Amino acid sequence: MNKKLIAIDLDGTTLNHESIITSKTEQTLRKAMNAGHHVSIATGRPYRMSAHFYQQLNLTTPMVNFNGALVHIPNQQWSGEKETLINKEIVFEILAQKKQLNLDFIAAENRDTFFIDSFDFFDEKFFASTHPKPENLLSPHNLTTNPTSLLVRTEKQYAQKVSDELTRQFGKQVDVRTWGGPTAILEIVSKGIEKAKGVHQIANFLEIDQKDVIAFGDEHNDLELLEYAGWGVAMANGTDQLKSVANDITEHTNQEDGLATYLEKLLAL
Repeated sequence: MNKKLIAIDLDGTTLNHESIITSKTEQTLRKAMNAGHHVSIATGRPYRMSAHFYQQLNLTTPMVNFNGALVHIPNQQWSGEKETLINKEIVFEILAQKKQLNLDFIAAENRDTFFIDSFDFFDEKFFASTHPKPENLLSPHNLTTNPTSLLVRTEKQYAQKVSDELTRQFGKQVDVRTWGGPTAILEIVSKGIEKAKGVHQIANFLEIDQKDVIAFGDEHNDLELLEYAGWGVAMANGTDQLKSVANDITEHTNQEDGLATYLEKLLAL
């Protein structure tokens, strides 16, 4: 069997509902690596909210953060590292329209930290921080460099309208994606950013043919990734749209170690 690149999404895919990589999933991914395959994380999360999973799996491969806006090897100088930023002026233009857009908060992020315009909706798990500090407040004084990603939260009923309006105003410079789940979070990244491009870069670096890329995902931000992969697998709990482009669907959900069970059979681990 050719050596594979296994590209894994985190939330809703590799992680269970408690945001944990179970021992079964960890052991299965380690078996795959021991068999000579490569495992690489491709997530919408910033690095600071995914570093512990990278460490838990003892990975050394490049990883994708911010849905492709950051491709890097953690804690290493790598000539292939790529970070695509958003003009910070867009952040402040959206901030000026916060009320008319019906936004709860606006947050700008980079690999190491975040800036949020109000602590009223602050969520410790969401920002991987227990106590936001004055320097985390979104302002021209604090945000002095271009961020990697921008998040805005609104109510479900306004999500599509907000997405359409931001695309109308800034669509030549950025892409707007809506997260799944109960909260209407819109993620804004530089134009043309997607996980597939990051994983393609990693495959080239590892000298893995596209046909030998296996990708797992569950949400709309995995769409291009599964289309790109030689074998794209949607989780049983994935969206209908994702399942429609997948080569296969796991029998079990992320809560039932669906990725691990599927991989064991596929690679005969």
